[in-house]
Amino acid sequence: MLDKTYRPQEAEQRRYEQWESSSAFAAEVDSNKTPFTIMMPPPNVTGSLHMGHALNHTLQDILVRYRRMRGCDVLWQPGTDHAGIATQMVVERQLEAEGKSRRELGREAFIQRVWEWKAESGGMILRQLRRLGDSADWPRERFTMDEGLSHAVRTVFVRLYREGLIYKDQRLVNWDPKLETAISDLEVQLTEVEGSLWYFKYPIEGEEGTFLTVATTRPETMLGDTGVAVNPEDERYRHLIGKHCILPLVGRRLPIVGDEYADPEQGTGAVKMTPAHDFNDFEVGRRHGLDFVNVLDTRARINDNAPEAYRGLDRFEARKRIVADMEAQGLLEKVERHVHKVPYGDRGGVPIEPYLTEQWYVDAATLAKPAIEAVEQGRTRFEPEAGARTFFEWMRNIQPWCISRQLWWGHQIPAWYGPDRTIFVAMTEEEAKAEAERHYGKAVPLEQDPDVLDTWFSSALWPFSTLGWPERTPELARYYPGDVLVTGWDILFFWVARMMMMGLHFMGDVPFRTVYLHGLVRDQHGQKMSKSKGNIIDPLDLIDKYGADALRFMFASSAALGGRDVKVSEQRVEGYRNFATKLWNAARFAEMNDCVVHAGYDPLRSGHTVNRWILGKVAELAGEVTEALETFRFNEAANALYQFTWGTYCDWYLELIKPILSGENEDLKKETRATAAWVLDQILLLLHPFMPFLTEELAASRGQARGTGLIRASWPELDPSMIDANAADEVDWVIRLVTEIRAVRSEMNVPAGARIQAYLDGANSATLRRLAIHREYILRLARLSAIEPLEGGVPKGAVQVVLGEATVLLPLADVIDMAAERQRLDRELKKIDADIGRIDQKLANPNFVTRAPREVVEEQQERRGELEATRARLAQAVERLAAL
Repeated sequence: MLDKTYRPQEAEQRRYEQWESSSAFAAEVDSNKTPFTIMMPPPNVTGSLHMGHALNHTLQDILVRYRRMRGCDVLWQPGTDHAGIATQMVVERQLEAEGKSRRELGREAFIQRVWEWKAESGGMILRQLRRLGDSADWPRERFTMDEGLSHAVRTVFVRLYREGLIYKDQRLVNWDPKLETAISDLEVQLTEVEGSLWYFKYPIEGEEGTFLTVATTRPETMLGDTGVAVNPEDERYRHLIGKHCILPLVGRRLPIVGDEYADPEQGTGAVKMTPAHDFNDFEVGRRHGLDFVNVLDTRARINDNAPEAYRGLDRFEARKRIVADMEAQGLLEKVERHVHKVPYGDRGGVPIEPYLTEQWYVDAATLAKPAIEAVEQGRTRFEPEAGARTFFEWMRNIQPWCISRQLWWGHQIPAWYGPDRTIFVAMTEEEAKAEAERHYGKAVPLEQDPDVLDTWFSSALWPFSTLGWPERTPELARYYPGDVLVTGWDILFFWVARMMMMGLHFMGDVPFRTVYLHGLVRDQHGQKMSKSKGNIIDPLDLIDKYGADALRFMFASSAALGGRDVKVSEQRVEGYRNFATKLWNAARFAEMNDCVVHAGYDPLRSGHTVNRWILGKVAELAGEVTEALETFRFNEAANALYQFTWGTYCDWYLELIKPILSGENEDLKKETRATAAWVLDQILLLLHPFMPFLTEELAASRGQARGTGLIRASWPELDPSMIDANAADEVDWVIRLVTEIRAVRSEMNVPAGARIQAYLDGANSATLRRLAIHREYILRLARLSAIEPLEGGVPKGAVQVVLGEATVLLPLADVIDMAAERQRLDRELKKIDADIGRIDQKLANPNFVTRAPREVVEEQQERRGELEATRARLAQAVERLAAL
């Protein structure tokens, strides 16, 4: 007997342990089933479950559970990323707490300490994903620094180097001066700050008293200026092109060059060029052959390339000193307050510096060409299609990929330097030594490059390295390429594009056939979640309070095709917990009424109209959900299940069969019990990928899918002949009639306990037949005292509702206080009009529309739409009152 209430906290752990211990998630590499592969985006080993993970993994798990039920051999490949910077920082903080540093410990001991931390704490995120319901093949778990993947990383590096696709170069990188390493664009956060714009006057050589004024937000970088750019079409400065300025405080001659990068409308129209400290200036410098002068060290202090007075100063202290010195020389024209965005390192938490340094690079432009072609040919497609446009835009403008990081934790670059800095790239130190001995003619000491590879380098190999590459394993042959990659727009370039490049280069085929891109998770107001805003929601808290299924269903119902962001609120999760309760209560109703599928039950032989109707509806539902999942329309599948389960099955079918179950016709009762049970079984099967814990618990209690559980059960493929158009028309007519009467009762504020009279005017013989057959249902569900064909004139004070060819008449003059109702409706309409007016005022304000976050504007537009719908309903009620 089912308990009165569903307690997910008790059921979830028990059900998950049963699944995992029975190897229900395991791939079957030797089976003859059709393989279906999803590569789990490896979460950082330092990570804990956040809402982004929860959305991403819910959608993946829905797909793998669905495909498993469709009879596929499913591999959902799990694992974690070593997360170079994040992991190193975690362990360094531990050492700091002990009064130690990694440099005191030494590289080898520090790396051993990180491995110890990983063994002790690194599995937390995977344990949390189990709580969400992830049905991944956990025994196949991989780690981007395990032995096999490390071998794959070295193999790729060595091959690309020997093919000329990896090389060293001196270019600008994002430099974190706190961590003293290059970082990727994804690790840079633009933060709006209130700063200043300083206008400096640079003397023009040979023209005493004549200056060229430039504006800067970073005065300290002027020490590295090597030119000034003006637009060749700018008449104010065209005559200066080819001349020189003299750099104040330094004395360096600065060529004045003409370049379209200089915008006549921005600032003064003249731009100081610091090629070693600005990405745009770097490109201008290359075009015009300007010098590259780096004036900062790795900790962003002024180095020896600057005048002695500034050497050793922190960049911000140097800024103050330079501004003061320029002002003292009369070369500070003015200072303006200036709000602008400053790039910060998301780990170091300090402003990053564009920094000129020698690093290792991948020739991304060459590797990108086959990836672009593969998407153009449709070998990999994006859902939504807009993802392909973004992919092409990035890939066709791709820059060399900086793959080296100045860290200790990670894949140390397999490159060794001889005494004269000749580079030897090899799989092992022994191979490098042998190569060096051939080069020098004798054995020489070698020094390995201290840098490690960018984390994205190893994760770019994930689709094939996890399957055993470079070995030709059975798994590699069976599960590559994958079928679907589920990921966010934010790593489309950093991860998806790079997997495409590496997969095509080393495997000769794309790594996945479809890329499904979902949006970001935001709060209920559309704001990005952040600690500073205090709007972060912990998914584990929601799981503890409402159960994993409620959270999963909330995500599924929000995941619209198109990659729109998902708005999350506790109230929505609570609403889907209520949905779980509704289904639980329906199962209890079935249990208490002995609803079971008896031996020999054939749904196609059901005779009663209501039973034929619900069987047709569930057949339609199965088709809708299947089609939606095949096309990644998770929200449409979830919403169809919700509407059918709550509305069609619970609110209508179970109510319609109550008189049958309490009646005297034993054959009809037997059919109806079996039908109610059979349809409930189909609901549990269709709902299982979305709400696995609840459905498995209910199925077990009902003896459904004995021996296998729903996780191994077959997906419903229902016979379309179950759809009976006549039964559908008949019962749908009853539902529309009851719904219209209920709507009038609600709009007119009819007391819930009042039983009112109803009439049908103009009904044809078919409608009258339906009325006669289903009168008992209609009276009970619409709370009517009677409903009859109209004879004579329209009753006084009757509300009229058109239903097909007939009109429903509800005499309400003696049931409600019409004057009071008019006043109530007028008050509500005035309030709604005022609310709409306030929103219209906001939306008509250009400052609001252009400056407010997009999600705030959209929220106002959505709210206006809701108010308009309410207003229309109330206006209809006013019209009905006026007609009485």
